[in-house]
Amino acid sequence: MAYRRLDTAAVRVHPLTQRASKHALKDILLDPDAPAPAAGPMAPTLDRVATAIRSARDAEASVILCYGAHLVKNGLAPIVTRMLEAGWITHLATNGAGVIHDWEYAYGGRSEENVQANVADGTFGAWDETGRYTQLALLSGALDGMGYGESLGRFIGEDGCTLPDPGRLQRELVAWAQQPDGDDAAPARAELLRAMAAFGWAGGRQHVPHPHSQHSLTAAAWRLRVPLTVHPGIGYDIVFVHPMARGAVLGRAGGIDFSVFCQAVHGLASGVLLSVGSAVMAPQVFEKAASVANNLRRQQGDETISPFVAINDLAPMNWDWSSGEPPIDNPAYYLRFCKSFHRIASELAYAAGDNRTFIAGLWERLRD
Repeated sequence: MAYRRLDTAAVRVHPLTQRASKHALKDILLDPDAPAPAAGPMAPTLDRVATAIRSARDAEASVILCYGAHLVKNGLAPIVTRMLEAGWITHLATNGAGVIHDWEYAYGGRSEENVQANVADGTFGAWDETGRYTQLALLSGALDGMGYGESLGRFIGEDGCTLPDPGRLQRELVAWAQQPDGDDAAPARAELLRAMAAFGWAGGRQHVPHPHSQHSLTAAAWRLRVPLTVHPGIGYDIVFVHPMARGAVLGRAGGIDFSVFCQAVHGLASGVLLSVGSAVMAPQVFEKAASVANNLRRQQGDETISPFVAINDLAPMNWDWSSGEPPIDNPAYYLRFCKSFHRIASELAYAAGDNRTFIAGLWERLRD
């Protein structure tokens, strides 16, 4: 007998306009043309990283930026967008929160809530538009083989999506059931048809304005055709609070994005990986993608990847990773966001400090 489950479909959600969001977009955005903050002790590391990126792009190798949500919440989207436009970064990877905050800023100009207070009264994450439109974007994108990041980028950039007629979806599913042909989109059609019936969505244009889309990193990546992959965990993100949330939809989108990320990692033989404020997602996903890439590279007779890795986080670092891995009785051994990368990298650089100093300082060096 299956375990008993709580009926999450009964969750009551509220309009985003009722939420006391902490930050407004206009208060956080950083100017890409302004001087970078003084780098201080971070300066030598930034010089090394800028040199490594230049070398990688000269070799047409990947430069991947993995980031946590604080990069978005610290207003760095305009600077990273400039780096995409200039061709310095070839791939973006983030967690679920990284695109949730980006979407909320693009849609309503505000984001972030009081977690402690809102968990206590059951409203944390229970915001209708964030969960509803994320689900709608992923359902629509899946029909075109898109993953999480590409689907959401298109949804923001095009101010919504267009849904097929339910009758057409039914006919396509019946035809597939009568003669299964390995059509990967069939499960996505079934999920969309179920959602349209359950939530009263009609076929046709679903107009969802994003008045601040020009400040969206997710939309910029889609516009510039720079892959942005999202690597969610089931239950990690507030979109799972929403009664529309379906693990199959979010899992399919994340699964597609893992394959896209593996493609980028495959090109890291002489490349650079930047991990900014991502202590869990970046190292965990990267080491698996690196294994996939090396497995395929070895089959093709290619050398395994060994990129230059630069990590920026707030935690102070007392271990010199250039001397090797710390012993198991040293606390630094358990710093996954260094250890996982060190085991794969040709060279590892750690910059302790604010990600605004790191990203703005890096852009200033590349720009000049």
